[in-house]
Amino acid sequence: MKFDFPAPTPLAYFSSLVQRDEGLPLLEAAATLGQDDQPGLDVQQVLHDVDQLAARLHRRLGDGADAVERLRVLNQFFFGDLGFAGNVNDYHNPDNSFLHRVLHTRHGIPVSLAVLWLELAQGLELRASGVGFPGHFLVQVNLSEGRVVIDPFTGQSLGRSELRERIEEFHPELAPAPGSDLPLALYLRPAAPRQILARMLRNLQDIHRTQEDWRRFVQVQDRLITLLPDAWDEVRDRGLALAELGALDRACADLALYLSQAGDTQDRSQVAERLTELGRLMS
Repeated sequence: MKFDFPAPTPLAYFSSLVQRDEGLPLLEAAATLGQDDQPGLDVQQVLHDVDQLAARLHRRLGDGADAVERLRVLNQFFFGDLGFAGNVNDYHNPDNSFLHRVLHTRHGIPVSLAVLWLELAQGLELRASGVGFPGHFLVQVNLSEGRVVIDPFTGQSLGRSELRERIEEFHPELAPAPGSDLPLALYLRPAAPRQILARMLRNLQDIHRTQEDWRRFVQVQDRLITLLPDAWDEVRDRGLALAELGALDRACADLALYLSQAGDTQDRSQVAERLTELGRLMS
């Protein structure tokens, strides 16, 4: 007897991938974000396309290449030969966050480029990680000779002075006193896959909020709440967006949950007032 089981929804698929931190498949989970824009997207094809790039990269390496040579070949392949780079002309296009589109256009934002670069780096057994640096996302590789930090938007290797300048640009209050130095190691901590996915989703969140595209905003919030179930601010923001869409039952449920879980927050009275307004509209 043959059984036809329905395919999981994009959100259910994403949820199945991010249940646990251990073994969380960053590339696959990141690729599923594109299903909100293109529901029929074949995520396995995206993974296959990245595997094909990895196979091409491996063919460029000689036997016994050390880590420095592997990193050099990777960067030449990724930034040079393939031409992956930041989309400076259309930075806020949502396509920059969808891996299937980034693979096609070779343009993205730092964190989406980083996810692809990290997958290739780890395939070369490099000790690579993402970094949630102030300003925008970076990648790094630990070599026996020291740490190499790379901007995936440009392919540029960043030294201590460039890193300090970036921190001070976005956080001038952290400028060190004369004769002292910034503790760069604090800003170069590896980002976990869950943190990287949250950063990708919050980029999309900002775009949809700015455009007041509440339907897509709610899709992002659904994923963020699945990824970060205790992030009550995200529940509040989904509730407010649902109210804009006229989904008053769900909006009230989210705002009530926020008030019951978030504690004594500064916006508590405003959220409670909004919940009361929505309740009156429903009555």
